[in-house]
Amino acid sequence: MRSSLKTLPTLAAALLLPAAWGAVAAAQEFDWKAHEGETITFLANNNPWATTVLKYKDEFEALTGITLRVDSYQEQQMRQRLLTVMNARSDEVDIFMTLPSREGMQFAAAGWYEDLLPYTTENAAPEYDFKGFSPALVEAATFDGALTGVPLNIEGPLLYYRTDVFEKCGLNPPESLAGISEVAAELKKCAPDMTAFASRGLAPALPYTFSNFLHNMGGSYMADGKSNLCSEEGKKAISLYASLLKDYGPPGVVNYSFYQLTSLYREGRSAMSFQSSNEFPAVMEGGARLEDTAIVPLPAGEGGSHPTTIGWALAVSQFSSNPEAAWYFVQWASSPEMQAKLALEGIAPPRNAVASDPDYQAWLEEQPVRQHWQEALEHLADKGTSEVGYPIVQNPESREYIGQAVNAVLLGTSTVDEACAAADEQLNALIARE
Repeated sequence: MRSSLKTLPTLAAALLLPAAWGAVAAAQEFDWKAHEGETITFLANNNPWATTVLKYKDEFEALTGITLRVDSYQEQQMRQRLLTVMNARSDEVDIFMTLPSREGMQFAAAGWYEDLLPYTTENAAPEYDFKGFSPALVEAATFDGALTGVPLNIEGPLLYYRTDVFEKCGLNPPESLAGISEVAAELKKCAPDMTAFASRGLAPALPYTFSNFLHNMGGSYMADGKSNLCSEEGKKAISLYASLLKDYGPPGVVNYSFYQLTSLYREGRSAMSFQSSNEFPAVMEGGARLEDTAIVPLPAGEGGSHPTTIGWALAVSQFSSNPEAAWYFVQWASSPEMQAKLALEGIAPPRNAVASDPDYQAWLEEQPVRQHWQEALEHLADKGTSEVGYPIVQNPESREYIGQAVNAVLLGTSTVDEACAAADEQLNALIARE
């Protein structure tokens, strides 16, 4: 199938195909047992989506007769493993999780993704409903007309805060970006045993949360084809983010990614935590935070409200020796039925029909914090931007330089002017290599 699929139309053209054609063809020909007895390997990021969907692994194997081999790592290790496999052009991995906003352009340019668009029209189960996905998420995963991955969720960083602590201290949640510092200062005095404000500090992970500060401040990563971190808005964003973590963050915050943030907040040791909406089920695990937490988007700044909004996708390796069987796992894991099931476990659905499903709505109504989470997600969907790091092929490397600039200020090794100037020099060299 692979060679013939390469010649099929682009996404835009495919969306113009007669609506019933794909469904009729699929209904007549689709067989979930077509690859019975085969084995595929899934390289998983050990995040909430993967850990939740893999609880149903046995259902996939019973439905298809395909053996699913899972190779699971924490995010940074997963990326290292993937780069090793792809650079070797190895078929050791058939399916992997990918962030189109991060490595999408880079991996597409390297030719590492199988184009999944033809599969969605030629080899999909009749109930798959590919057109039910958020068009924005599909577009974000499409490069030069090729669909590099199927959307798995919608997510972005949100501000989780302890309502009981705020009430005890007589505080309201911050209403502006600048107001976070004032609230954090009051929390530090009132609840000195708690971390007043926590967010990502690990250099390559930091841009996910920092980007929301930059954009709300009115800044942008690039202007006129050059790096723009030393703009007034960029310097204000670096100064605010670094000072919040330096003055009110946890010890060792430069090593913090989502794992540490979730653990800190779930254990009741942080009053405000700016972290991924995707971590909602992990934060609520055990139930300790169900009754004392509220969730809101990051407050607007001088530039308005421009939340970071991205989504993970499931991709098939261009070097897979079994892409057709791999596609069966992709469509099972991203089917309306599975995504409805995952939504009831706190995985924000990338399909509009699932988000409005009565069962999902009933689940949200069971707890006020779930409703806060959903309202914040709707804000992400309405106002969000997927610009995390520089919009260039070397986006992952650009994130390192952003993180290093913020950390240099946080650790006191550079002033804001020195840190942004050093980053701009590195980033302009990176941009020049494009």
